[in-house]
Amino acid sequence: MYHLLLFVIVLLLLVFVARVAYSIIWIPWIIARHFRVQGITGPSYRLIKGNTDEIHGMYAEVQSKPMALCHDILERVCPFYHKWSRMYGKTVLYWYGSKPKLVLSDPDMIKEILLKTGEGFERIDPNPSVKKFFGEGILVLKGEKWAMHRAIANQAFKIERVKLWVPQITDSTRTMFYKWEDEKKGIDEFEIEVSKDLHDLTSDIISKVAFGSNYEEGKEIFELLEQHYHLASLAIRSVYIPGFRFLPTKKNRERKRLEKKTYESIKALIEESHRAEHSSENLLSLLMSSHKFNNNETQRLRLDEIVDDCKNFYMAGKETSASSLCWALFLLGLNQEWQSKAREEVLTVLGPNASPTSEALSDLKLVHLILQETLRLYPNPGALVREASRRVKLGNIDIPAGTQLFLSITSAHHDAEFWGEDALEFNPMRFAEPRKHLAPYFPFGLGPNFCVGQNLALFEMKIVLAMVLQRYSFTLSPSYAHGPMLLMTMTPQYGMQIVFRKL
Repeated sequence: MYHLLLFVIVLLLLVFVARVAYSIIWIPWIIARHFRVQGITGPSYRLIKGNTDEIHGMYAEVQSKPMALCHDILERVCPFYHKWSRMYGKTVLYWYGSKPKLVLSDPDMIKEILLKTGEGFERIDPNPSVKKFFGEGILVLKGEKWAMHRAIANQAFKIERVKLWVPQITDSTRTMFYKWEDEKKGIDEFEIEVSKDLHDLTSDIISKVAFGSNYEEGKEIFELLEQHYHLASLAIRSVYIPGFRFLPTKKNRERKRLEKKTYESIKALIEESHRAEHSSENLLSLLMSSHKFNNNETQRLRLDEIVDDCKNFYMAGKETSASSLCWALFLLGLNQEWQSKAREEVLTVLGPNASPTSEALSDLKLVHLILQETLRLYPNPGALVREASRRVKLGNIDIPAGTQLFLSITSAHHDAEFWGEDALEFNPMRFAEPRKHLAPYFPFGLGPNFCVGQNLALFEMKIVLAMVLQRYSFTLSPSYAHGPMLLMTMTPQYGMQIVFRKL
């Protein structure tokens, strides 16, 4: 009996070892060979962690010091592709643990993948530590669930509704100016580290948009989400070890606490909204409403779905607008001629004191071109990731199911083949002429998963930039250190120091 039991244990161990060896040795070898036959190579596969240690080392190196003051930022925001593309070609195979990843920068391939998301390509599932932040929200859902959330979000962010939020955006922006001038009372010229203030501004705006009259409570919720967001940012670059989320580590305990507290706080606001007799146009009320779809079926989101969508809209609505505004001020601070032209347009359309209105925004054509060029040079989705849900043919590449595809948006946006020899220069007028080929420009994604909050983001950025130009002239501070850094958005690592002078 003892020998039989020992035999069974040894047999089970051998089966386990064989399965592990199959998944972390044999399969990666087969996949590497599959791509090598097609002329696609990359750094050597390493057991368990793949190439993640090398990638972390490269990020640590480039982020250890500022870079030169230029817009050639690929080496800093995506150092592994900058290095490996020069060694192995424009398409590179590397390993995230034992998971194969192809890095692509060809605009046509990126366009095809984004347009066919849901038809051969899918968004990847976040690891469980990151999933704590996103939950079952619109940014990670797939299939029919995603379609329902997307249909509701489309209603919430349609242009007619966004126009109703313009007064909240202008009020919040004016409050930021008052804060600056109170702090620098009696000083005509003053320096502000605008990154933090712009994040506070966009947090205030999204709080008002999401929670209406309860925006003060909303701001408290977003403070919780801010803390959780930073934990998610740390987890997103790490290889997840199965079962790790159950360990009582300090970060895991904090993730659990923040998730619970956020859920309870949003639930309390929802219950308060249910008790209110008047309807509202804020985002939370719209998410709580019943919605009819094409099949005439009425559906309503569950409480936990509303909570998760609020988390997702927070991350997208706060981070992207704040970061893009930072880079717009940076570019205009460096390019005084363009700043003067933009100010002339703003003063012609709005005058020196009038608040922007939704009608006037369409006349700020140069401001719009400046924002487009900002999003080209410093794209918020510096990279997007998809996964082949089945075996697919992409161009002349045969891609096995389960291969992850790292889409280098920064490379496509800086591609001199399309944008010309001045691709790394700031030139808003490149967008003044109709472009025949839209593939290389993905400021809000493309296809079915394009950013649902695009209307709000553009309104918000145009209003804030116009109001800054209306009130101040500004230059980049001599203390500024150039350090674009790609987390979930393109962030200035050392802050954004701008010197303002009141007009």
